[in-house]
Amino acid sequence: MTDVTDVTDTGSAITLILVDDHPVVRDGLRGMFDSAPDFRVLGEASDGVEAVELAGRLDPDVVLMDLRMPGGGGVEAIAELTRRGARSKVLVLTTYDTDSDTLPAIEAGATGYLLKDAPREELFTAVRAAAEGRTVLSPAVASRLVSRVRTPVSPARTPLSAREREVLVLVARGTANREIARALFISEATVKTHLTHLYAKLGVNDRAAAVAAGYDRGILGSTA
Repeated sequence: MTDVTDVTDTGSAITLILVDDHPVVRDGLRGMFDSAPDFRVLGEASDGVEAVELAGRLDPDVVLMDLRMPGGGGVEAIAELTRRGARSKVLVLTTYDTDSDTLPAIEAGATGYLLKDAPREELFTAVRAAAEGRTVLSPAVASRLVSRVRTPVSPARTPLSAREREVLVLVARGTANREIARALFISEATVKTHLTHLYAKLGVNDRAAAVAAGYDRGILGSTA
């Protein structure tokens, strides 16, 4: 966990925490927001696990969240914050705009999605909008989502992510959620989130059906 600012007397400022595994990025964002009177940075986290803990403790208006981070990714953190009913709104700020990044983040509960090349004022506007519960999407991401809605992919044929495949392989071996969490160095709650996602993608409702579907679709081999 990185340095946490004194959170007293935030007044009417929008409070936020910064989540990114690169210290130089966090430093740049903190300097940017500290220069604006209507924002207050309460703290920083270097991965999703820290972000969930920090958001629960500091209750910021907005969590500015990167997605791909060693030690705990952003999508899992967003899903966990949603599961806990956190008041904080999550605004994704990342360099990735592929379907495999944008859609899971939004499905997990992100309020907005911006790319890191967004101008300073656009970022400020997005944080203000997120704090009010309004959805903000970068033009590139919005275009992708519109295209995806117009040409939806059948849930039964949506490919599993690499991590979802790892979870499915372990499920096929009869591994319990707690042991899966230990093997993959993630939380048990994250395992359950992955299971929910892969069930939806495979069109099934339980572990046994998921394993059967995995073999049927060739995701699981004879050595799984």
